[in-house]
Amino acid sequence: MTEAILLVGGKGTRLRPLTVHTPKPMVPAAGVPFLTHQLARARAAGVEHIVLATSYLAEVFEPYFGDGSALGLHIEYVTETEPLGTGGAIRNVASRLHSGPDEPVLIFNGDILTGLDIRALVATHEDSGADVSLHLTKVDDPRAYGLVPTDPTGRVTAFLEKPQTPEEIVTDQINAGAYVFRRSVIDTIPEGRPVSVERETFPDLLASGAHLQGMVDSTYWLDLGTPQAFVRGSADLVLGRAPSPAVPGRCGDRLILPSATVAPDAKLAGGTVVGENAVIGAGARVDGSTVLSGAIIEPNAVVTDSLIGAGAKIGARAVLAGAVIGDGADVGADNELRDGVRVWCGASLPAGAVRFSSDQ
Repeated sequence: MTEAILLVGGKGTRLRPLTVHTPKPMVPAAGVPFLTHQLARARAAGVEHIVLATSYLAEVFEPYFGDGSALGLHIEYVTETEPLGTGGAIRNVASRLHSGPDEPVLIFNGDILTGLDIRALVATHEDSGADVSLHLTKVDDPRAYGLVPTDPTGRVTAFLEKPQTPEEIVTDQINAGAYVFRRSVIDTIPEGRPVSVERETFPDLLASGAHLQGMVDSTYWLDLGTPQAFVRGSADLVLGRAPSPAVPGRCGDRLILPSATVAPDAKLAGGTVVGENAVIGAGARVDGSTVLSGAIIEPNAVVTDSLIGAGAKIGARAVLAGAVIGDGADVGADNELRDGVRVWCGASLPAGAVRFSSDQ
């Protein structure tokens, strides 16, 4: 296995305001852009050549990663002028692949944090002689996902859209967003139009008699599509629950990047990340949160399970729980923001403007 495609073209709408200025794969998780973790894990599994299928804010990827040599990779970039969906994006980069017709090509979605054994997925693909192999994972509540039942040998038997009734839940296995394609199969995807690999390519291949193999790997798996999930994923990387060779420091309760400033009596826990040039004031408490570069947490503020954007400021004694603060926003002193509140990039919230009483 020497090459892969990474699908990084999505707009990250559910992650706004984090993705207003930054594409989702480039939002920092555990101190580095999330994409860095995916690239590093692919390289550790033996991948050498990766094509990034870009679209939204495509111009930010290459200046950061260059040719990939710093990670031991050869990275190429292909940009969609119009969004093509997952299948269309795969087809759009086919000309950059070097593999022969029967050789395997790895494909990853750019918003999944996983402990997948990549080598095992490739071995399953080759041993089964499949046309496409899919990483499957088991979830407690599969209603929000497409189900992928398999027979006793692991061969995929159907693709079922999000079930609506208990009778429709025939398996707890879902598509986990990593695949191995036989190179020649990629060329069968229609060119030049939007194609969903989940809703069109896979069902069509199954209907035509192609061999689709599922490999259940129930190690760590998280879809980072929402701010709450992204914050949790970053914390899990720092805590060592999610594996990555790209975490810039030891795993533990906190990760403080070298240029950050943290007051001696500030308390950081729960996998908190303090980014470059960020400042944590005296008496502040930050738990399970991500504080991006240049952000300021003023004295005695309490920040829990939240994401503080680059250059944002959280005023003294403010209390944040499950909040998302956009880049450059200013949350004044003594505000209380809870339960998924989002403050837009550059917005300013006066001191004490938002408070919660004890009976709310």
